[in-house]
Amino acid sequence: MSRAVQIEKVRNFGIMAHIDAGKTTTTERILFYTGYIHKIGQVDDGTAFMDYMDQEKERGITITSAATSCMWKNYSFNIIDTPGHVDFTVEVQRSLRVLDGTIALFCAVGGVEPQSETVWHQADMYNVPRVAFVNKLDRTGANFTRVLEMMVSRLAANPAPVQIPMGAEDDFEGIIDLFKMKALYFDSENEGISYEEQEIPEKYLKEAKEYRLALVEKIAELNDDLIEKYLGGIELEIGEMKTALRKATIEGKVIPVFCGSSKRNIGVQPLLDAVIDYLPAPDEKQSFDGYDVDDHDKIVKRVPKDDESLSALAFKILSDKYVKKLTFIRIYSGTLKIGQSVENSSVGKKERILKIIRMHANRQDEIQEAYTGDIVALPDLRFTRTGDTLCEPKAPLMYEKILFAEPVINQAIEAKTQADYEKMLDSLQKLVDEDPTFRFSIDKDSGEVIISGVGELHLEIIVDRLKREFNLAVRIGKPQVAYRETVASEAIQEGKFEKVVSGKNHYGIVEVKVCPEKKGGNTIEFKCPTAKLPKDIIPAIEQGINSALQVGPQGYPMIDVAVKVLRIDYGEDDSSERANNVRVAATIALRDSFRKSSSILLEPFFEVEIVSPEEYIGDIISDMNSRKGRIEGIEVRATMQSLKANAPLSEMFGYVTKLRSQSQGRASYTMIFSHYEPAHQIINNY
Repeated sequence: MSRAVQIEKVRNFGIMAHIDAGKTTTTERILFYTGYIHKIGQVDDGTAFMDYMDQEKERGITITSAATSCMWKNYSFNIIDTPGHVDFTVEVQRSLRVLDGTIALFCAVGGVEPQSETVWHQADMYNVPRVAFVNKLDRTGANFTRVLEMMVSRLAANPAPVQIPMGAEDDFEGIIDLFKMKALYFDSENEGISYEEQEIPEKYLKEAKEYRLALVEKIAELNDDLIEKYLGGIELEIGEMKTALRKATIEGKVIPVFCGSSKRNIGVQPLLDAVIDYLPAPDEKQSFDGYDVDDHDKIVKRVPKDDESLSALAFKILSDKYVKKLTFIRIYSGTLKIGQSVENSSVGKKERILKIIRMHANRQDEIQEAYTGDIVALPDLRFTRTGDTLCEPKAPLMYEKILFAEPVINQAIEAKTQADYEKMLDSLQKLVDEDPTFRFSIDKDSGEVIISGVGELHLEIIVDRLKREFNLAVRIGKPQVAYRETVASEAIQEGKFEKVVSGKNHYGIVEVKVCPEKKGGNTIEFKCPTAKLPKDIIPAIEQGINSALQVGPQGYPMIDVAVKVLRIDYGEDDSSERANNVRVAATIALRDSFRKSSSILLEPFFEVEIVSPEEYIGDIISDMNSRKGRIEGIEVRATMQSLKANAPLSEMFGYVTKLRSQSQGRASYTMIFSHYEPAHQIINNY
């Protein structure tokens, strides 16, 4: 079976932005103009095609990334609409891991907002090419130029406006194409389906010429041949400028900027053309790097071609009411057919492909075969989890795992009846499979079930899903902080484990040194000779160390700890027990070293940004100070003021209610996890 669309005409892209910037509204217009849907849904009234969860319809926000496919000018688009709320950043992160490009959406009023920065830096981490779209230019306070300035100051981006707006707020009437130097007017009577090019009105002509000159100069500077022509006074052709801009965009040197108002159906079709013109096809990357299953230092490459060995990455798990679960994968090389047996190289298990599904939000189309560059869903895989690699059994490799944020907030949860208890644990495990930032555990002492997430809304949605999707009546406690611990000073400690088996003394000795390390994680380093050690010794010691790091002296996970292994000893004649002996010895050494160095309790601090009318700022600052928050600065944002602060999570529970009462509902805020700091006092979670 051959491809319906050649790989060079495939675009895998997402739409990312701060909450309420218009991502889902823009996606609705894209699906409408490409002919996939025949009526535009609205986020506000819960009819948006991509927001299919009940919780999304009720709250008017995107909670889970939704995938869909459509066609535009004979190009196949695989689109992922991602959430904007910080509690669901995981959805953006795993989507960016598998996408070839993205549209960065900015509100013309809010500009570069906190979550915009977060997802932008995630895109930087994965080297994802971007085009930008400045949306909501019809809103009061819209300012196109200020958004460009914020892209430079906050994101260190290099924006290249390809379009500029004609007017703003109530006077916004269309956009100007700086390549063609034409004004584009969209027909509001037929929902913007048709638009026409006209000459630029006199009142916008001077500004348009200035922007075009800046665009031409920026493009010329990106290309040696073009700069030579430009300096020689030769006018550059549109085609060669677009080619140079495309190359620079894919290399991450520049961000083409477009503009419009998705809700008023202005500017979406040119944005679709921009996806074709400036974002890459799956085969434009020469190869994808994985590593050898047995030797992680050895790089294994896969070329993005259909006749290459199969390799794919599972990036999302979704519970489904018709099948047990759906696993979303991105195919980096080769083809996948129904009935095929593939290797999950991450866990060393084989999976059989019974169905292949192309997703359209919550609608499903079964297909017989998927190709390089495709994003599809596979039902009922038995062993595959988020971040696992699927590949040909005869040509194994592993792709880099996806790293996710750690939970910072806990909540006790219990089933109302004993009969529901086992069902609740099973349902929680399904949600853990879906969401790598969600965890649950059972307290050893009290027997309580504790759920953990990245924010209050995150856990609120989890509980809501338990009630609706799994028909569970549950009770929950108050949200609690997920504390951490770290070491206060350096300490050296020996751990020894010995036992007598069949009259013989078996032992393991590990000496470690622990040091504070401000890296937001833990490191393990071997300072003793390891070349002649048996292969099972190093993994066993690492396992013992990681086990000890899970629970510190005060009962919380340890972070910011550097562990240096100074000495290893074990019985030479107990090969069957030596790995276990050194593993236990490493755990003993580390736990004793924590007690010797004294541990410090840490609590999570969040970056808080509050946008409010000026008359309420004084009360907001006073309240933030009472919450042990540190004010970092205030800036004027159109008719509002933006206050930035750092505050401990323990003081921010229920803040939304307080802020609403202080500002008569006119202020809003966002919180993004920043770092851990020593806690003001030791507080028992439960």
